[in-house]
Amino acid sequence: MIPAVTSQPSTTRFTAPDLGPAEREQAYSPSSCIGGDYRPFLQQYQQRSDAARALPHQEHAYGGLPRQRLDLFLPAMPQGATRPPALLVFIHGGYWQELSRQSACFAAPACLAAGHAFAAVGYTLAPEASVEQIVQECRTALVWLQHHADRLGYDPARIVVAGSSAGAHLAAMCTLRGWPHDSGLPAGAVLVSGVYELAPLVGTSINTALGLTRDSASKVSPLHYSLAGFARTVLAWGEIETEEFKRQSRAFGQALQAQGLPEVPALEVPARNHFDVVLDLCEPGTLLGDATLALLASV
Repeated sequence: MIPAVTSQPSTTRFTAPDLGPAEREQAYSPSSCIGGDYRPFLQQYQQRSDAARALPHQEHAYGGLPRQRLDLFLPAMPQGATRPPALLVFIHGGYWQELSRQSACFAAPACLAAGHAFAAVGYTLAPEASVEQIVQECRTALVWLQHHADRLGYDPARIVVAGSSAGAHLAAMCTLRGWPHDSGLPAGAVLVSGVYELAPLVGTSINTALGLTRDSASKVSPLHYSLAGFARTVLAWGEIETEEFKRQSRAFGQALQAQGLPEVPALEVPARNHFDVVLDLCEPGTLLGDATLALLASV
């Protein structure tokens, strides 16, 4: 069950410009800023993830479907440690219809080096699953991770969820208050190049596999919900992104601040695009990496 829409939804709405169909198609095609070919970046995800998955890790099923699985990496516990490590849970992007957990482990080595645990979550892709069903799967994964934290060796109170593009949307949906019983809620969120109002996707080629209507898009748009009590958040996007993607992130940041969330870092990362900005996740010495590590250390 998607969280209930409260009587006080987000007061900040995403106001899209009046774009024609071709303009909107380009505005929501992030590869339009890099010449159209994003495959080299997907190859980087896979190559770095393959190297990461050569490290010791565990594979767990959080549900009964083939893609309802996650990879878990645990750091070596330093001698004299007084508490379990924090856990960074990464949800991959791909417009809800491509990529996988096996290509989403690239941040694990840097996360482990900083003393934190890392998990990459898989989910059923569209069109086999609707966006609402995908949200439910990611939510189930977070609840599963919280419930099994003591047995697996990380702190259930120090879980931070991160995502890129569609993964940022899913991470934001999972962080909303109002879920039944509110169990499994993360202590922080790192949202990279996300989409938080899905209505503009209706009528684009992206929606062919998603099958969203105006009504169903509203149901899975974080900006249509109250953001009261939302976890501490880092927002980021690349300098080389379409204005609509930048507008989406800024609108979500404004909505969080309107709810009184303190210190919402909103980072436009120079010389990074929609696809490679997330490669900085957990990398020290980068804008996104330093902000992510600071959030993990403080939860």
